[in-house]
Amino acid sequence: MEPAQELKWSSFSLTHVQYPSGDLLGKLLAFISLTPLAIAVCLFTLIAFRRDMHTIFFSIGLILNEAANYTLKHIIREPRPLKRSEEMTVEFGMPSSHSQFMWFVATYLMFFITFRLHHGSNNNSIFEGVWRYFLIINGYLCAAVVCVSRVYLEYHTSWQVIVGGLLGSVFACGWFAMVQLVFTPLFPIICSWPICELLMLRDTTLIPNVMWFEYTCYRSESRTRQRKLTSMKSQ
Repeated sequence: MEPAQELKWSSFSLTHVQYPSGDLLGKLLAFISLTPLAIAVCLFTLIAFRRDMHTIFFSIGLILNEAANYTLKHIIREPRPLKRSEEMTVEFGMPSSHSQFMWFVATYLMFFITFRLHHGSNNNSIFEGVWRYFLIINGYLCAAVVCVSRVYLEYHTSWQVIVGGLLGSVFACGWFAMVQLVFTPLFPIICSWPICELLMLRDTTLIPNVMWFEYTCYRSESRTRQRKLTSMKSQ
């Protein structure tokens, strides 16, 4: 009777992050390196509950960015650092997918804040300007820290994260230009399709401050219903 074949176990590379035992900085950077997963979950939640066309097309851009990274990795076929290569389920490291993902997000966020959020009466206020710069700087800072974590934890070389960051930034520039110049004018038409109306997809392009708009609409509707309820009780 032949012995049973030994099972080979694999880790889910999206969440399985290792760090040196007892290294507090490594542990912190391991958590930080999961930022792309947190962003993906947030985007899925936004799409499910807000159903905004810009969020959907931003997510499509991220998916295409990841597909390009996967393709390039299997074309270039550059291995990860030797100390880590035996533990990786995907042995190729050029370019870094984490770096490419984060720099795509940071660069797209910068363009979105600069070109999309420029309407409204509060646009020239000091608070508005400081808030914009705060978001942009923190987006790039977060991307840089994730890159540092991938090198520190020996998942990638410095050159692999640099190339990934450059590619992510370039893809973000191109995709934002396409969304802004090509797709955005088509959003009203797309949203009028029966399937999009069924899914309640919406275009918020002409609304400068979506949160304030929704807040005022909810408040107005709540007050109207409260007046009707009071009127019904008094009759």
